Amino acid sequence: MKAISRTASTTAPSAEVTGARSFARTTRLLMAPAVIFLLIWMLVPLAMTIYYSFQQYNLIMPMYNGFAGLTNFAILLSDPTFWKSLANTLIIVAASLVITVCLGLALALLFNRTFVGRGVARTLAVAPFFVMPVVTGLIWKNMLFHPVYGLFAWVARQLGLEPVDWLAHYPMLSVIIMITWEWTPFALLVLLTGLQSLPEDQIEAAKLDGASAWQEFRHIVIPHLGQVLYVVVMLESIFFLTSFAEIYTTTSGGPGTATTNLPYYIFQTVFQQNDIGIASAAAIGAVILANIFAIMLIRFIAGNLNAGAAR
Repeated sequence: MKAISRTASTTAPSAEVTGARSFARTTRLLMAPAVIFLLIWMLVPLAMTIYYSFQQYNLIMPMYNGFAGLTNFAILLSDPTFWKSLANTLIIVAASLVITVCLGLALALLFNRTFVGRGVARTLAVAPFFVMPVVTGLIWKNMLFHPVYGLFAWVARQLGLEPVDWLAHYPMLSVIIMITWEWTPFALLVLLTGLQSLPEDQIEAAKLDGASAWQEFRHIVIPHLGQVLYVVVMLESIFFLTSFAEIYTTTSGGPGTATTNLPYYIFQTVFQQNDIGIASAAAIGAVILANIFAIMLIRFIAGNLNAGAAR
C-alpha cells in the first residue's frame, strides 16, 4: 500500500509538470509568428539603415556607389544644418513636453470636478487627439494662422491690429502650438484616469486636518500621479522626437532652417539631395538620441519607484 501511495504521489506531480510544459510549448508556438513578424519589421529596416550609413549611395550618381566607411558620419557632423536640426528637435521636445503636461494636468483637475456640461466639454477637449497630424497642419495653416483668411487675422482686424503672419514671423512657436494642441488631450486622458483612481478619503482627511488646496495638490495629488506623469513624459518624448507631418504641411522646415528637425532633415537629405548614405547616418543619430531619452527616463522612473517603495 505504501508503495502504491508513493507511486501515485510521484505520478501526479509529473503529470502536472508535463501539462505545464505542454501548455508553455503551445503558447510559444502560437506566439512565434507574431514575434517573428515584429523582429523582421523592426530589425530588417534597422539593419539596412546601418548598412547604408557606411555606404556612398546617391540615387543621382549610382556609378560612384561603394563602401564609404565613416565618411557619411564625418560629413554629417560637419554639416551646420544637422546641428541646427538637432537643436530644433530638442527645443520642440522640451517646449511641447512642458506645455502639454501642464495643460493636461490643469484640464484633468478641471474635468475631475462635477459641473454642468462636463461630458460635452470633455469630448471637445479630447477631440484634437483624433485629428491626423497632416490635417492638423492644414487646419492651423489655412484656417487659423493664415495672414489674410485665418481666424487670428480676422480677430486682429476686428481689434484694429495688424494681422500677423505666424508661420513666417514665429515659425517655431507655431509648430509648438500645433503639436501641443494635438497632444494635450493625450496627457489629459492619462492624467484624468490617474486622478479618478485617487481615494476620496485621502482628500477628506487632508481637509479635516486643515490642508489648503495647494497643500492637497502638492502632497497628495502629485505623489499619486507620479508614475502616470512619468509614463506621459516618456511616451510623448518619443512621439515628439518623430514630429514630421506638422512641419511638412506648414513651414517645410523654414524659413531657412528655423523649424527643420531631425526627421525633416532626413526627409530633405533623401528626397531632395537623393543621398541615402548621409540620410541613413542621420537616421542612426536619431535612433541614438531616442534611446538616450528612453534610457534616461527609464532610469529616472526606476529611481523614483525605488524611492517610493523605500518610503
